[in-house]
Amino acid sequence: MRYGKEHKQATRRRIIERAGRRFKRDGFDGSGMSTLMADAGLTTGAFYGHFASKDDLVAAVVADQLGKQSESFHSRAPGRAGLEQLVREYLSVQQRDNREDGCPSAALLDEIGRCTDTAKQAYTDGMLAGIENIAARLAPHDPPSARIKALTVFAMMVGTLQLSRALTDPRLAADILEQGIDNALTLFGADEHQR
Repeated sequence: MRYGKEHKQATRRRIIERAGRRFKRDGFDGSGMSTLMADAGLTTGAFYGHFASKDDLVAAVVADQLGKQSESFHSRAPGRAGLEQLVREYLSVQQRDNREDGCPSAALLDEIGRCTDTAKQAYTDGMLAGIENIAARLAPHDPPSARIKALTVFAMMVGTLQLSRALTDPRLAADILEQGIDNALTLFGADEHQR
């Protein structure tokens, strides 16, 4: 039976969404093709009707995950209030404990660094889109002037979240998140921030 274009697009979307969750939980290498396709409710043989290779899927997932993250940046309150909202949500216990639904950078950055150039380019493009949104909130009249600050704070937030996830001491992990919030807001130059 042949399916229409809409069905094929919906199936591809389902594969990408389910693979994104699986990749963030188990990593690229820890996610075999049969598991990825079973997560999407499909057989392994159906994979090649949607992707040329696993690398192709990885690039599509990275682009999709970062696109969704960038969209979520846009849904925040305008200006610096939105930045504070972003920082507090990103460096939260919920984000730390919910890797599958969280930031692709914090979950996959070390693996993306070992990927093909296609996946790295998808990451670069997606990450920069989010950075541009942050920079526009920092300096609405001159976003390029705030790009390095936005990159610096984003890198610090990703590292803070990764470190918090790696610790077995829950109090220390929470303290690191709280200090990360203070550091990010200070670097962003937030006039007032409270816990």
